[in-house]
Amino acid sequence: MKVVTAIDSFKGSMTSIEAGFAVAEGFKRVDPTVSVEVRPLADGGEGTVEALVAGMNGEKIETLVTGPLGAPVQCEYGIIKDSMTAVIEMSGAAGITLVPKSELNPLEATTYGVGEVIKDAIEKGCRRFIVGIGGSATNDGGVGMLQALGYGFLDKNGKQISYGAKGLKELETITDDHVIPELADCEFMVACDVTNPLCGTEGCSAVYGPQKGATPSMIMDMDKWLSYYAAMSREKYPKADPKYPGTGAAGGMGFAFLTYTNAKLQSGIRIVLEETGLEEYIKEADLVVTGEGMLDFQTAMGKAPVGVAKLAKKYGKTVIAFAGGVTEDATECNRNGIDAFFPIVRGITTLEEAMDNSNAKSNLAATAEQVMRLFMAKKKG
Repeated sequence: MKVVTAIDSFKGSMTSIEAGFAVAEGFKRVDPTVSVEVRPLADGGEGTVEALVAGMNGEKIETLVTGPLGAPVQCEYGIIKDSMTAVIEMSGAAGITLVPKSELNPLEATTYGVGEVIKDAIEKGCRRFIVGIGGSATNDGGVGMLQALGYGFLDKNGKQISYGAKGLKELETITDDHVIPELADCEFMVACDVTNPLCGTEGCSAVYGPQKGATPSMIMDMDKWLSYYAAMSREKYPKADPKYPGTGAAGGMGFAFLTYTNAKLQSGIRIVLEETGLEEYIKEADLVVTGEGMLDFQTAMGKAPVGVAKLAKKYGKTVIAFAGGVTEDATECNRNGIDAFFPIVRGITTLEEAMDNSNAKSNLAATAEQVMRLFMAKKKG
């Protein structure tokens, strides 16, 4: 029997690869001859670096960069050496979790550190990039990132504008004569699962600004400044389109990538599935196993496990999922390719106990064992 596991991380508990090996352990308790191919899974957000590095013979790199409020932070990213692809989560350099809640302020928060990570990867020889842009603390239109890569966003005195969204009100001139030359050879696959435009009532300032600490007056100002930035960008680069779906992602990072680099915005799960070549493994499998920490209605709306399930159904494969917990509306997953799902918590417990790494792996292995016993019983029958 050939099994392929592609399980998203149980956030705060197990990595994608740890979950896969826990399932393999449970299955092999019942039948040691079962072949289990453990593949990485992520959706372009948190856990993408971990999953792709572990599953694709990659290497983790740490580099000191400018954090969202200007203080230095250690940012971890990955390099897949076979293709010299850098895997970056922008949240590692400009994430909302790096800022104490009381200090959240998109007027000040910068994406400069994201550009420094990209520059570090370029210096190490990377020309292909997978960049997850979820979880940002920023609303600067990606200008900080672009400044780090050599673009000039200059004020009336010819100096670089200030960090953060507030810098956009100072913008007078955009220059590109000092952009690092290697950037022209780079391609960026940007994991983006939102469709917001840059500006307006559905734009990044109005929709995501409040969770980043923006007040109503800040939102009005930032939206106005971003609109001006977009107009100036379009004068210099006619392809600039602030209404394009996803340009408002991560406080305008989508717009920056599309306008100033060779980039495509794509579904995070699609990028990961293609990069890991999961389809080739699924073709040969008898059973496909997926899952995540919590299965619910949102899972069915296109999250990683359903992405795996839909790929598996292309080849008529049976798909099961394991989860730390499930909600009543998780049955929507059954209508989207997951044949059956199984929660792994085995008794009354605290959330802390359930999420303990050792307990989670033990619970997942034990649940997988019982599922495999059912498969074997059916086979004998």
